[in-house]
Amino acid sequence: RRLEKRDGAWHIGGAVTLTQIGEVIGEDFPMWAKMLWVFGSRQIRNRATLGGNLATASPIGDSAPVLLALDASLVLVSPRGRRTVAVSEFFLSYRNTALADDEVILEAVVPVAEPLDGIIRKRDWFKVSKRREMDISTVSGAFAVETDRGGTVTHVRLAFGGVAATPVRARKTEDFLMGKTWSEDAVSEACGILAREFQPITDARGSAGYRAALVTSLLAKFFHEEE
Repeated sequence: RRLEKRDGAWHIGGAVTLTQIGEVIGEDFPMWAKMLWVFGSRQIRNRATLGGNLATASPIGDSAPVLLALDASLVLVSPRGRRTVAVSEFFLSYRNTALADDEVILEAVVPVAEPLDGIIRKRDWFKVSKRREMDISTVSGAFAVETDRGGTVTHVRLAFGGVAATPVRARKTEDFLMGKTWSEDAVSEACGILAREFQPITDARGSAGYRAALVTSLLAKFFHEEE
């Protein structure tokens, strides 16, 4: 249940509730606070824990895309000791994680990006669901982009839930955007790649085609709102 900021990162215990997280991380991670505001109800956030939300390995869990975009890692512990696994390597397949049978999530380590001269950071999170609150996602997206003063992309993370068997990053699209000028033309090209990157399923919340359209529209929304 430890929750502290040290050594350039937030260390968030696996049993820390979402309410507790939301009360302290807003200044460093506005998009995470934005996500938590519509995560269930206050009563749910008072009981739900970060470790539980991640260990359930739902492909539409709202915490995972945010942590993927923030390059977070997880410290796993067992009687054999502890090890650190990047969140990007934690989800192996549908409802399957890197946790061994005797391991639990001790804490999440989320690096805090210090201000750097000449670096512009853009971050945001979006969720599409049937209702604004108290609903699971059809698709969610968490985005983190850094550019230099000339607008060249120096860092990019595009993370999604609801489009694959696990929460996932759009790595092909990320690779395309690296080194490009952050512009409408570049994002438009990136959306073409993004549209082919996943093979979402059809279910009660939306068709595969609808989900494929959502991922590109969310990236475009991120670009235009951040501009």
